[in-house]
Amino acid sequence: MPTETSRIRDLVLPLLETELPPIVQLGHPALRQPALPYDGQLNPGELSAFIALMRRVMHAAPGVGLAAPQLGIPLQIAVLEDRFDADPEISDIRERHPLPFFTVINPVYTPLGTETAEFFEGCLSFNGYQGVVPRYRFVSLKYTDASGASGEQNFQGWQARIVQHETDHLHGTVYVDKVLTRSLCSNGEYLRRWASPSTDEARRTLGF
Repeated sequence: MPTETSRIRDLVLPLLETELPPIVQLGHPALRQPALPYDGQLNPGELSAFIALMRRVMHAAPGVGLAAPQLGIPLQIAVLEDRFDADPEISDIRERHPLPFFTVINPVYTPLGTETAEFFEGCLSFNGYQGVVPRYRFVSLKYTDASGASGEQNFQGWQARIVQHETDHLHGTVYVDKVLTRSLCSNGEYLRRWASPSTDEARRTLGF
């Protein structure tokens, strides 16, 4: 009977032979099951190659984060990076600032206080839609990095939103589980009507 390690490697190794594997979409079981803690299922070279692959897929999508379950791999690994240029007014209101690339393994976030913020967000595994999600404004993240070192960082604003979104993926939670459902809209409608710095107009019109 195959071991857990051999099962994971059997899933990962074929992906490493592809340039850009598809991102799985909502309905795929990997998105709804808690991922396994990473404890050496891949050797260092395989882990490095898998992280590099995740980064390529994230950039190509394009996105600001990608979790291993989004490639159908049930491991607690995610990559994050936000270097998109944003309108200064949007950046100020949403507290969106550049986030350098980093890898998180077995991450756990903790809210720092109870303050929340609500903004539209999307997901590469629910392609074509966006919705308003309440998220903690400040969080602390504990994780292991790609070298195996323990790390802890505090995040706020949009960076905290990315951290929460990607970490949730590793526990079987997708943003639609937390979305204000009346705010859900297609990307086209979002860009046409609701892409203002705040959600005030959308809130009044859509009734959420």
